Amino acid sequence: MCSSMEKKVMIELDGLKKYFPITKGLIKRKTTYVKAVDDISLKIHEGEIVGLVGESGSGKTTLARVILRLTKKTDGKIIVDGVDLDKATREDMHRMRSEVAVVFQDPASNLNPRQTVEGSIMRPMIIHGVPKDEAKKKAREVLEMVKMDLRYLDSYPHQLSGGQLQRIAIARALALNPKIMILDEPTSALDVSVQAQILNLLLDLQEQLGLTYLVITHDLNVIKYISDKIAVMYLGRLVEYGPTEEIAEHARHPYTRGLLNAAPILDPKLRGRAKEIMKGDPGSLINIGSGCRFADRCKYATEECKNTMPENVLVGEDHQVACFHPLSAE
Repeated sequence: MCSSMEKKVMIELDGLKKYFPITKGLIKRKTTYVKAVDDISLKIHEGEIVGLVGESGSGKTTLARVILRLTKKTDGKIIVDGVDLDKATREDMHRMRSEVAVVFQDPASNLNPRQTVEGSIMRPMIIHGVPKDEAKKKAREVLEMVKMDLRYLDSYPHQLSGGQLQRIAIARALALNPKIMILDEPTSALDVSVQAQILNLLLDLQEQLGLTYLVITHDLNVIKYISDKIAVMYLGRLVEYGPTEEIAEHARHPYTRGLLNAAPILDPKLRGRAKEIMKGDPGSLINIGSGCRFADRCKYATEECKNTMPENVLVGEDHQVACFHPLSAE
């Protein structure tokens, strides 16, 4: 396997920002901003599975929406498969919409209740001008790829279980032969046994098709199981990024360590170990100070942390952390 240095970069973010203005009065005067995504720089290489984690309100879904151009960015660059989206032609954008697929958090709400499974899978292909006969053939092919019987082609969403609906959503995402898939909480609404089935399916598809995944979740156990790298967000900022095993075993940012300590321990042999649980709730994204956004919850915070934003620094191979006082790797 080639290193990430040799692989093609599929998604590159450079100084990406998304600020939402807050207005007051009849004339809608801007008073301040919600800095939902604030100066994010990140590279995801071909064939990688990158897990994006953080508590609710950290900016994960907003980041995904900005990458997908469902939400307009405030500043920064987005480069997808070598194309700078600021300079993209109409042909570039048409190609990107087929190369980048998305699986949303709640598949039931994103499938037309009046449309059969076959119709739902065919819809993106028809929109992109694929002939109907070819779309029908492809719908059968991708349904088999997600390990569902062809008899479900005539079913409606209300007739299917949560796990089946998620498989349909994945099948629809595969219909246009994407290179990149963005999955927003792909297992959050499923019970544990079905979660494992969906994660194994995603791993199988990634291996078969060479897909690149950005997986958004609050569940670190999911990310540790499926991902090659972990990106940790806190209140709009990227605070740690690196190889999954390195971060799972040697998290250097206090926030990442807190998330790991808060995650349920699945191995019975490891339960009962003393863990330091992170205190407090995430702060507000409104009127944020100039310092580290985790400073108010961090027991290691100094005046420097409260007044100055830390830059990302390398603490290991491909492992970076934004912290003035990174924790020991032990």
